[in-house]
Amino acid sequence: MKRYLYFVTFVAALGGLMFGFETGVINGTIYYVAQHFNLSAAMKGFAVSAALVGCMVGALGIGGPSDKYGRRDMLKVMAIFFLLSMIGTGLAPNIWVFIVARFIGGIAVGGASVLSPVYISEVSPPNLRGRLVATSQFAIVAGILVAFFSNYIIDSMGDNNWRWMFLAGAIPSAIFFCLLFLIKRSPRWLVKVGKIEEAEEVIKKVNPNANVNELIDSIKDSLDKEAEGSEIALFRKPYFKLVLIGFAVGMFNQLAGINVIMYYSSDIFRTAGFSGELAMWQSVLIGITNLSFTVVGMSLIDKFGRKFLLYTGAIGMPVFLGLFSWSYISGHTQGYSLLFYLIGYIAFFAISQGAVIWVILSEMFPTSIRARGMAIGSFSHWFFNFFISLLFPVAVEKFGVGWVFLFFFAGTLLSMIFYKFALIETKGKSLEEIEKLVLGHKEAIIIPLESKENIASNI
Repeated sequence: MKRYLYFVTFVAALGGLMFGFETGVINGTIYYVAQHFNLSAAMKGFAVSAALVGCMVGALGIGGPSDKYGRRDMLKVMAIFFLLSMIGTGLAPNIWVFIVARFIGGIAVGGASVLSPVYISEVSPPNLRGRLVATSQFAIVAGILVAFFSNYIIDSMGDNNWRWMFLAGAIPSAIFFCLLFLIKRSPRWLVKVGKIEEAEEVIKKVNPNANVNELIDSIKDSLDKEAEGSEIALFRKPYFKLVLIGFAVGMFNQLAGINVIMYYSSDIFRTAGFSGELAMWQSVLIGITNLSFTVVGMSLIDKFGRKFLLYTGAIGMPVFLGLFSWSYISGHTQGYSLLFYLIGYIAFFAISQGAVIWVILSEMFPTSIRARGMAIGSFSHWFFNFFISLLFPVAVEKFGVGWVFLFFFAGTLLSMIFYKFALIETKGKSLEEIEKLVLGHKEAIIIPLESKENIASNI
C-alpha cells in the first residue's frame, strides 16, 4: 500500500514543481523581457517581484478556502492559475499584461507553497513524514532545474525566444491538474469536516499499519481543544508564539538570499563578464547542485533531525557567501571562482533550509489552525522575498553585488541564533505528539535540541 502513499505524495508535490518552475523561469527570461519592453532597473525589479505580491496573497488567503473546501480541491484551483500564468506571460502584448500574468502565477505559487506540504504532512505516517514533506521541496528545486534547463535549450535555438520559455510551463500545469483527480482528500481535513468514514478509508489506504480508531480519536481530540480554525485563536496564547516563530522562519529563509540567486543568477554572471549562453549554463549547474543536495537533505532529515541540518547550513552558507561577496568587493571576478562559491552556498542551503523549512512549517502548528498558521509562515517567506527581489537590481546599481551579498552573509549568521533558541526537534513524532509538546509545555518552544529531554526522546 506504500505505493499509493508515494503516488499521492508525488501528485501533491507537483504543486512544488510548478512553484519551482514559476520561480526559475524568470531567471533566464528577465534579461530579454527587460530589453523587449525597455525596462528601467526599478521596473525590472517590479516585473520579477510582481509574482511575489501574488505569492503573498495566495499564501495568506489560502488558509480559509483550504479549510472549507479541502487541500486537494484548492490545489486544483492553483493548477488552473499556473496554466493561466504560463500562457499569459508567454503571449503578453505589453508589460502590464505580463505583470498581471505573473501576479496570477504568484497566487498559485503562494497557495501551493502552503497546500502541498500541508496535504503531504496530513497523509504521511510519522516515521516518513519528514522525508515525504521534503519531497515537496525536492519538487520545487526540480521545477527550478527544469526551468533553467528548458531556458538554456530554448535560448540556444535562437535569439529572443523568451516567450516559449514561459509557454513551456503550460504542459506540466495541465498534467498537474489532471492528476489531482486521482488522489484522495486529506484524512485530517475529512475528520475536521465530519467525514469520519471517508477519513478511515484514506488512512487504511495510505498507512495500513496504523491503529485507525486511535488515530481518528487523537485527531478529534486535537480539534476539540480549540474552536476549529478560529482566526482569533492564532493571536492568543499559546498560539501567538507559534505565529511569531513561523513568521521568523520565513524571514530567515529569505535573508539567506536564496531567491536572489534563483531569479538573477544569469544577470549576476553577466555582470562578471560571462556571455549570455555561458551565464545560462552556469545557472543550470546551480540548479543541478540544488537538486542533488536537496536529495541529500531529504535522506538525512529523518535520521539526524531538522535542527542538525539547519545548524549545518548556518555554518556553511556564510563561508561561501563571504567569499563571493569579497570577490566582487576586491574586484577578483575572473575565472570560475564565483561559480564555485555559489555552488558551495547552494549545496549547504539545499541540505539545510531547502530541505527543512517547509517541513517545519507543516509540523509546528496544531491541526485546528495548521493551514492558517502555515499560511502566515509562507506569507512571511513571500513578503521578504518580494522586497529583497524588488530592491536587488536597484541595490546592485547603487552599492554593487559584493555589498548586497554581504547583507545575506550577516542574515545567515543571525539565523543560527534563532534556530538554537526558537525551534524544537520534531523528528519521529506524530503531529498530535508535536502539538502536545508545543502547547502542553510552555518552555518546550525554547528548549534547544541539546536538552536532555529531547536527547532522551530521540534515542
